Amino acid sequence: MRWLWTSRRADARLARLALLPASGLWRTATAARVEVYARGWLRSVDLALPTVAIGNLTVGGSGRTAVTLWAARHFLDAGVRPGVLLHDARAAGNAMTHALPHAIVVNDVDRAAAAARARAAGARVLVLDDAFQQLAISRAMNVAVVSAESARAVSWALPAGPWRENRATGLGRADAVVITRRRATPEAAEALAAELRSAIEGPVAIAQLGLRQLQGLVSGSAQDATLLAGRRVVAATGSADPDAFVAHVKATGAAVQVATWKDQDELRDADVAWLAHAARRADHVVITERDAVRLRDRWPANVPEPLVAVLDLKWEDNGDAIAAGLDRVAAGTSHHL
Repeated sequence: MRWLWTSRRADARLARLALLPASGLWRTATAARVEVYARGWLRSVDLALPTVAIGNLTVGGSGRTAVTLWAARHFLDAGVRPGVLLHDARAAGNAMTHALPHAIVVNDVDRAAAAARARAAGARVLVLDDAFQQLAISRAMNVAVVSAESARAVSWALPAGPWRENRATGLGRADAVVITRRRATPEAAEALAAELRSAIEGPVAIAQLGLRQLQGLVSGSAQDATLLAGRRVVAATGSADPDAFVAHVKATGAAVQVATWKDQDELRDADVAWLAHAARRADHVVITERDAVRLRDRWPANVPEPLVAVLDLKWEDNGDAIAAGLDRVAAGTSHHL
């Protein structure tokens, strides 16, 4: 998909042109759906708690989950217990629960039912992951997450480009935009921010996603990511965006061998055996938090434990404006969209 959406070669251009009719249909359908809700022909459901919706406008890893975690932790630090509503696979839900032990995490495709469960458990505010385009749910704050790396892609809708809907229309519904960068330079992120600031009235912030801490899969012991510098490391993941994870591991200065497998709920026995073999031969095996959930109960006791990469979000510009918006939501003073 990177080749299709970012390459300037003639074959990629021709492939995109062939997909333009399908992109036109996709864009028309999404625009019609937005118009239906804008005209009030269908009404959004109020979840009865102040709600923040976080989502990405492009396909692929944008750092949405890291922003969701940060928002939930911000509420916890403010003394407001959040309910984090997911509608992802079981492994992703378990990973979020592990990362947010004091929050209420509910993984259910029925957002209204999930919200009711979170309220009953004591949630005072809701954070909806991957919900920017879920127009059937009302929210007090709509946060769009856009990766700086996506600026290299064409600005066409699926499938000719990575955009889930028309960019201007989507950004027009955003109360705030968070631009994340992994491999992109600060200058590239700022250039994208300057471009997007003209599209929305709310704040546009920039955050860097980086690997700064490692945790033992079994022991849970924390170590600084600088441990990997100069070491032989196997970066292993079954995530949908392995390149971003590998880039984080390489940024530590490690000599990296890459191992990937199909994204799935359960690891095969052969995958676990291969990782155990790699752990004996390499200095370290590093895995994602999501893969750690799948692997933790199956890791052989006599094999050195893998290290779990804990990604950290570091604000580089305007993060205080995002925090202020969340504080207004928690106080119940934001308008419902």
